[in-house]
Amino acid sequence: MNSKKLFERRKRRTRFNVKRLSKGKPRLSVFRSGKHVYAQVIDDEQGRTLAAASSIDKDMRGKLKTGADKEAAAAVGRAVAERAVKAGVSQVVFDRGGYHFHGRVKALADAAREGGLKF
Repeated sequence: MNSKKLFERRKRRTRFNVKRLSKGKPRLSVFRSGKHVYAQVIDDEQGRTLAAASSIDKDMRGKLKTGADKEAAAAVGRAVAERAVKAGVSQVVFDRGGYHFHGRVKALADAAREGGLKF
């Protein structure tokens, strides 16, 4: 199997388990590209994004050396946690997509936990 198929397979498996275990909680979804990191808190029942942050936000661009390292991911994690708490969300389920829980994804998750989100 090629890497794209394996990624999609991991993504499907993760998304299935997240939805099964969520019990009405919003999910913290992570996307990482080669240049940036993005995170959203999504309420799947209403189909709405409750909070979002990314390394391309205007307030982040000046502070970050690059949008694609662990420091940028941690900053995005703190920002999305702050915005989610402000929107009234304290508990989420973590949706890593097809990414391994390592590096930038782990840094974002740890920073979101420090910012007040529970998962």
